Amino acid sequence: MRFLFKPGWLAFIALVIGFSVACYTLLAPWQFRRNAEREQDNAAIAASVATPPAALAQLIPTGAGPTQAVEWRRAVVRGRYVEGAEVVVRLRSVATRPAYEVLAAFRTDDGRTIAVNRGYLRPGPDNRVAGYPPPPDGDVQLTGRIRLDENDPGQRPPLVDGGVRQVYASDSRQLAAVTGQPVAAGYLALLDAQPGVLTEVPLPDTDAGPFWSYAWQWLTFGAMALFGLVYFIRLELLQRRGGGPAPDDDHVQADPLAQRYGSTGARRA
Repeated sequence: MRFLFKPGWLAFIALVIGFSVACYTLLAPWQFRRNAEREQDNAAIAASVATPPAALAQLIPTGAGPTQAVEWRRAVVRGRYVEGAEVVVRLRSVATRPAYEVLAAFRTDDGRTIAVNRGYLRPGPDNRVAGYPPPPDGDVQLTGRIRLDENDPGQRPPLVDGGVRQVYASDSRQLAAVTGQPVAAGYLALLDAQPGVLTEVPLPDTDAGPFWSYAWQWLTFGAMALFGLVYFIRLELLQRRGGGPAPDDDHVQADPLAQRYGSTGARRA
């Protein structure tokens, strides 16, 4: 078994073991976590559809932000839109087609200012923001789904394009930074037929997704790698025994795999 301590074999063994460890400790658990998150989201969406709307103050007390326990719940709130305090969220996709979303500040009757997602609109000529109606004046009552703030992984700053203030995520913090309003965390995604809605952003697909099968694939790949390592070690032992005494180690090349299974197919004497 001294051949296992050759540089080529040591590198091969380390590669296989490292890959298997990654499969079982990183890749498969990552997919299992994503599957659990998808199941949690799907359950929350299903519950939100079956649960009647409740007052926003009942679901999110003043001064607090939304939690995952109330995300997707339908909430009712009264108040008025803050004039001119809105931004357009760029680089969105609805039904696999490009879209913009509009995020507006809304001052509620209990004195807080929240972010309201008014829905989406399709790009106009040259993919610019097409004209869209402003929100209504005066007091209105809104019903929408509670959502947590999104995060832009690139941390891209707001910009002005074509005279329209734009951001890269539906994020109350970005709305607050652009408009100067003290916007509370989270936002309310308006349902259809609500005052100020453009076109309702549909619920996400509730398909379970491929994460569970991907996790088991990684587990299988990790096991196959270990079985392959055992197979090649056994094959090497059988060939050494079948070929007579192993040659002196001083005359063995550094890479046993390349020597035995090289492109020439030649075998050591």
